[in-house]
Parts: sequence; structure tokens; C-alpha cells
Amino acid sequence: MAKELNILIIGSGVIGLSTAYYCAQRGHRVTVLERVPESRDGCSFGNAGMIVPSHFIPLAAPGMVALGLKWMWNPESPFYIKPRLDIDLLDWGFKFWQAATAQRVERAAPLLRDLSFASRACFEELAHGAPVSDPALNADKPGNAGSETGAPRGGGIGDFGLTTRGLLMLCKTQHGLDDEAKFAERANALGVPAQVLDAKQAAALDPSVTMDVAGAVLFPKDAHLTPGRFMAALKAQCDAAGVRFKWNTEATGFALQSTRLTSVRTTRGDFVADEVVLAGGSWSPLLARELGLSLPMQAGKGYSLTLPKPPQLPQLCSIFTEARLAVTPMGSSLRIGGTMEIAGLNEDINPVRVRGIIKSVPKYFPQFNASHFEGIQPWRGLRPCSPDGLPYVGRTAKFTNLSFATGHAMMGLSLGPITGKLMAQILSGEAPQFDLSLLSPDRYK
Repeated sequence: MAKELNILIIGSGVIGLSTAYYCAQRGHRVTVLERVPESRDGCSFGNAGMIVPSHFIPLAAPGMVALGLKWMWNPESPFYIKPRLDIDLLDWGFKFWQAATAQRVERAAPLLRDLSFASRACFEELAHGAPVSDPALNADKPGNAGSETGAPRGGGIGDFGLTTRGLLMLCKTQHGLDDEAKFAERANALGVPAQVLDAKQAAALDPSVTMDVAGAVLFPKDAHLTPGRFMAALKAQCDAAGVRFKWNTEATGFALQSTRLTSVRTTRGDFVADEVVLAGGSWSPLLARELGLSLPMQAGKGYSLTLPKPPQLPQLCSIFTEARLAVTPMGSSLRIGGTMEIAGLNEDINPVRVRGIIKSVPKYFPQFNASHFEGIQPWRGLRPCSPDGLPYVGRTAKFTNLSFATGHAMMGLSLGPITGKLMAQILSGEAPQFDLSLLSPDRYK
């Protein structure tokens, strides 16, 4: 058994909470610092709740620069950069352009696939309370999707609405469907099952909602859950395992002794730890800078609207391909979210962005209209986006007891459990189960 460690985690989002859970499972003493109150509503709560092995292409990919330039002039588009003179933004944009190559994508795709399937297996284990023996969850043999899971069979963390029926990429146009069909070929070649459907087949797969689409691509190994329920269940398990939470406690600096962090300074005193994990999401670069470390990142603001009584309730989660919107049933509610707004650490709600979401929904689901969204309070969250679209996971060479787990962008929920498990392995002195060299937090030093 590994030596018991005093581990300090900065950040209580899904990455920080997953790390705390798996570290506590290994017998370590864990403290989580969080700058906001416990009644927070960050990215881990208002997201689309999707678990997506289908998303093995990083954000920085060929064609994304041109598409981003096309979209950025329209404030209602899926992608928007708020004009501002900012050196960090210019540097991030240049690094994004450098990373958006076919060669980098070819290297990253197998790792993202493997991490996603491993994380999906973690979700199954957390839901059911025992390791899942289904070989379909192995990256090299994706297999068939399951069905909706209910309460755990015993030993799980609780019922968080895990549903393993797959995801539909809904295409409004034939051009969009043709592009998705090409991506489906690539997915199947990489071991991620995908099936191209015409409009009639897509409608038959989810008859509870009226669709106006040219067709769809089904990714049967994708899944979804209710983020708030998952976070509550994970937090309860951490509490039961003795994890300490310090709310309204913002990390402001560090005390150092040579190449080791001896304590973390906060607005509520100093905290001593054997190991420190920085999992602060979009705020992580500010603390990294205090240590002389470069962690390029931009906050990508996303929005969602949750309808408690939608006119129709689909049974599968879906993505509106051209509009870049995610649609997820959560119990009797329906959550619709998306967009990427690069506007700094700004949590204001931009009504123009919200209006763009509402206008797109009836184009795919014609039984919906703007009146269904009246009185619905928009949610917003800042997603931490690295320039190359890959998270920062692992130790930094500069300090012997500092690790990073951040920068997951839109994949935080999907990759949360496997990130936590990998961090627990690293902190316990074990070799992580995957080669994480592409995710090194030192890759931009």
C-alpha cells in the first residue's frame, strides 16, 4: 500500500472532486480548497452532462481557424471572440493556430479515445458499484451501448441518471450529413462505433421528439447523465471518506523551499500539504503564474437553458451539428446548451449569445419555439481551454510536489473520473495507466 499523503487540491469542480474521491479511496488525507461558496454553479453543474468517446478530435484541428474567423464576426454564432487587446489572448491564438494540424490530431486522437472509454468505464463503476467486465468498454473493442441505468446494484455512489443509449449527431443539411458521414468512417477506423442514419431512421430511433433533419450519425457508445446529481453523489462520497472541504477559501500564493511547495497561502490562512494539485479550471493560469509557470489558457464561456417542462422530451442526447448545440434529457427536464465565447474571466451573461441558442432549436425540433424559453434563467460557465485542445494532466518538473489537472475545455465532465483516477495513481507514486506526455503541463514552458 502506498504511503499515506496529505493532499491539497485547489478547485472543487468535477476534476478536483474526482481527484479527491480517488485519492481518498487510496487512503490519503485530502483537503479541497474552493474560492466560492458551496452553493456554486460552475461548469461542472450547468453543462450538457455528456460522456463522449465520439469526441476524440481536439478543439485545435484543421479547419477550425478558418471556421472560427468566419463565426467570430457574428455575436450569435457558435464561436465568438470579444474584441480586446490582450497579450495572453494573442499568444493563445498563435499557439492554437500552430496546433491545428493533421499531424497533431493524429497523435492526440487515440489518447482521447482511450481516456474517454476509460472514463466511461469509471462512470459505469460509479453507477453500479463494481468494475464493469463488459469488454465493450475497452478502447480497442468498443462494442455495443447499453441502456438506461437506474439505482446502483450496491456499492455505487448513487443514482445520477447515467443513460448509455448513445448520442445522435443531428444534421440539418445534406452537406452537414455528408461531413458527419466522413467523420463516422474515421471514427469506426479508430474503434469508435458510428452509424449513419437517414432522416426516417433517426426519427425511428427517438420517436418522442419531432425532428426536421437531413439525417444523423449515431454514436452508440456515448452516454449522458445529470451533472448536478453526479456532483452531489461524488461530494457525499468524499464527505464519507473524510475529505475536508474549505469553501470561500481562495488560494493566493505559495511558500517554497527549493523545488518544493511547503504550503499554500489562502484568504483563510496557510495550508500545509505533501502534494498539491492545481485543478482550478479557468483560474489555474493565475496561480501558475505565481510560481513562474506558463499555462496558456483562455476561458471559453458556454451557456445552457434547462426547460423543466419541454413540449417534447427526447430519450437520446443529441448535438445539433451545424448549430453546435448540445441537447440532453435530464429526468423530466431538457437542457440545451453550447456556444464558445472567448471574453476573459468574465461571467456576465450575454443575451445575444442566449438568443442565438433559442433561435437554433426550432430549426431541428420544430415543435419548440421561443415562447418555451420565456422565464428560463440562462446558466453560464467558463470552460478552461488550452491552445492545443488537450488538458494539462500530471506533474510539473519545476516542483517536486505540484501537479496539474485542468484545461479540459468542453470535456471536463466526460473526462473527470479518469483524470481523477490518473492523478491518484501519479500522487501514489505509480505509473499512470496511459502515456500522458501529450498532456504535460510543461509543454509550453
